[in-house]
Amino acid sequence: MATYLERLLGEREKILFVARQHWFMLLQSILPELALIILLAILISVGWVMWPASPFVALGYLIILLPLISLLRDVLVWANHQYVITTHRVIQIFGVINKNVTDSSLEKVNDVKMEQSFLGRLFGYGDIEILTASELGVNRFTRIGDPVRFKTTMLNAKEQLETGRAAEPQAATPDIPALIAQLDALRKQGVLSVAEFEQKKAELLSKL
Repeated sequence: MATYLERLLGEREKILFVARQHWFMLLQSILPELALIILLAILISVGWVMWPASPFVALGYLIILLPLISLLRDVLVWANHQYVITTHRVIQIFGVINKNVTDSSLEKVNDVKMEQSFLGRLFGYGDIEILTASELGVNRFTRIGDPVRFKTTMLNAKEQLETGRAAEPQAATPDIPALIAQLDALRKQGVLSVAEFEQKKAELLSKL
């Protein structure tokens, strides 16, 4: 079964690289919830030892579900926020149930700016800013993992796309005068009537 991302692809379009925000961003989101879960687990354990029949112990198990659900939500949000490079586009997807998709054609990418702090270089994260000729203008991807690979993959894909387009053979321009001469020869041979000759001649001249 095709994934949501695969269903977005056009004909002969392939995925080259998929990035997400660095795991530091996920850790930053779930750290308070992890701390609360650990604290509640300790309190529940102590309560179970000291007051095993207390209804507050059972209530503690219900309360601990709240940060667990919040933690699961943060993980799903992080996992479903993707920055994708294909052979034709740069796509940003976010949303777990409701999806929001923004894409920019590689042909419209004018410039790419990458910013990495010392810690970013050390742990492999950074910001990517894409300047495009589209209405969006600037796309900024904050603290994505492996930004160097993201940038080089995108620039290589853009170059290959432009090289492939330039190498495509151009349609040959028909030689209108030569075609009219051939039609005139057919008219003289009686294959075409004068009216047919004039009609086709007019059609050819209109293409000039």
